[in-house]
Amino acid sequence: MEAPVYTQIENLKVTVFQAYLFWENIEKNLLNLALRLSMGVREKTDLIILPEMFNSGFSMNSEALAEEMGGFTMQWMQKMAYQYNSVVTGSLIIKENGNYYNRLIWMEQNGDYKYYDKRHLFGLGEEDKNFSPGKNKLIVELKGWKIRLAICYDLRFPVWLRNVNEEYDILLLVASWPDKRSSHWKALIPARAIENQSYVIAVNRVGHDGNQVYHSGHSMCIDPYGSTVYYKPEDEDLYTFSINYEELVKIRRQFPFLKDADQFEIS
Repeated sequence: MEAPVYTQIENLKVTVFQAYLFWENIEKNLLNLALRLSMGVREKTDLIILPEMFNSGFSMNSEALAEEMGGFTMQWMQKMAYQYNSVVTGSLIIKENGNYYNRLIWMEQNGDYKYYDKRHLFGLGEEDKNFSPGKNKLIVELKGWKIRLAICYDLRFPVWLRNVNEEYDILLLVASWPDKRSSHWKALIPARAIENQSYVIAVNRVGHDGNQVYHSGHSMCIDPYGSTVYYKPEDEDLYTFSINYEELVKIRRQFPFLKDADQFEIS
């Protein structure tokens, strides 16, 4: 594999919202999220990241909570993206062609959007019985940064997330990851960053859901060397930080491990 050619790319300013979510209450969640953003976003940011199923909590009540593409929640996302002149991303339940998807929406300031459907459905929570799996990966670009999108349970499947030929610079993961398995979360995120030589930004929720499952947050950003850029356990948190592209390039040049990786394809 030829050595990649790097260009000068600006630092990326990221806002993560480790939010408390109201169970199956879309209107209340969107009102609360908008209020907290208005109080907490004090500087220009390039990207606002919300948790998995941020408008409802991680519910299997897909029939009652699903929206069509372009529906109420996506209109809210478009409004937030325009208001903060920032990309807004997070997942919600979408109904399309008779199927239900846990769909991560990447909403841009001008109303354009892309989406990723969760590939690995959480069988232990019967997500596989209520939703259809996605088939395609998605890599988006923001200010020259290449960003791979993923959702919660995907974190456990490194082959799916493998950074082939340095195709991405950031692995972005939204989640509703329970506290009882937080030790796995805290181990797997640095592993994904190190093995893929990328930043990993993982945003979880906090609080109990309607099934009395407790979520303790532990949202974090880990750099390609495995060092912590941001980390927050337990409490709701709205925080903005910057990540540095030169640091990414430095680590990849100093430790060019990806060039020795196995080549493969996923069907």
